[in-house]
Amino acid sequence: MCKAVNYKSCFDIIGPIMVGPSSSHTAGALAIGNVAYKLFKGLPKKVVVRYYESFAETHKGHGTDYAIISGVLGFAADDPRVPKAIEIAKSKGIDITFIEEKDDSPIGHPNTADVYLEDETHSIRTIGISVGGGIIEVKHIEMDGFSFDLQGTLPVCLAITKRKDFKPIMLHFFAKYNVKVNMAKHFEADGKYLYEFDLDSPLPTAGKEELSHIDDQANIILL
Repeated sequence: MCKAVNYKSCFDIIGPIMVGPSSSHTAGALAIGNVAYKLFKGLPKKVVVRYYESFAETHKGHGTDYAIISGVLGFAADDPRVPKAIEIAKSKGIDITFIEEKDDSPIGHPNTADVYLEDETHSIRTIGISVGGGIIEVKHIEMDGFSFDLQGTLPVCLAITKRKDFKPIMLHFFAKYNVKVNMAKHFEADGKYLYEFDLDSPLPTAGKEELSHIDDQANIILL
């Protein structure tokens, strides 16, 4: 059976400019760590990474460990500090644990990483898969009292707010920048709303700059 993979350009197939050795086990792993970094919005005190299947078997030899921690630190794939990321993180007082799970991936993919970050005030968890060429899919997120599954393909925009009317505001914003919304969902917990917008294409630079100014009370995250 053939599995479809969402590549949008030849560069997705070739892979990104990166510190190696592997696009799926290094660049993809870094991208998963970077999602955790964006969700957490800062540096954590503790990182726990659970690997499944291929990631569990090969993470040490393929640089997956330092790649994921590079993402957690906010490094780019071509940053020369990538191979030293674990040492850098520990120098900042970050406690790191890697766990090789024996069970099958809970989401049925060999390159699965479950990343948990915490400090004294909050925690987040995300499960992602590396599908090749440095491309990832985010399958599950836990943050700010919400626990939800995603379709997977990026880009995705998340907004947490107490406003019930935030969906049309965001839809108008995306239309302004000619970005199609493939799907919009919302979740409610403890008087707050989490809105998920699955986007067809990335926001332009001007849109990214404006995003943080839509509502000072909303937590808006672009993955």
